[in-house]
Amino acid sequence: MAFTKQSAVMLALVMATIPSIGCAKNKKDITRKIQTKQAPTPIGPYNQAIETTGKRTLYISGQIPFDQNLGIMVADIRAATTLVMMYLQGILKEAKMDFSNVVKTTILISDMSNFSIVNEVYGSYFSDRNKLPARETFQPAKLPKDAVIEISMIAVSDE
Repeated sequence: MAFTKQSAVMLALVMATIPSIGCAKNKKDITRKIQTKQAPTPIGPYNQAIETTGKRTLYISGQIPFDQNLGIMVADIRAATTLVMMYLQGILKEAKMDFSNVVKTTILISDMSNFSIVNEVYGSYFSDRNKLPARETFQPAKLPKDAVIEISMIAVSDE
């Protein structure tokens, strides 16, 4: 197929409309990094959370029970779950949200026999039982840094 002057003009017209529909050069305008000292600094190539500015959707990376102050991984499942939930609460707060904004959660636990303890601690952070998020919980072969739990969340806000 020959590339004519007319097809070049048509291509230029089409390309001129791309920025208005989300061209890659505008990518920095549609997301905002959320970073707080109320949760551990990421240990790899990821952010604590990413918020989409147009729809106010917050994607929170999986948080593990690494105690930054002590420099240790918390191994007790109750204490570890509480610490992770506190980290998530800090990230939500930094984004001007709370647990009522959470619509989706993924929980990874190293031992499924700890499910009831995790469920109890996790559930205590959600005060409105009519607004509980969708969730899945499973046991992977191994978690980062041999953590006993990892939780990620997605939250949305109208504001």
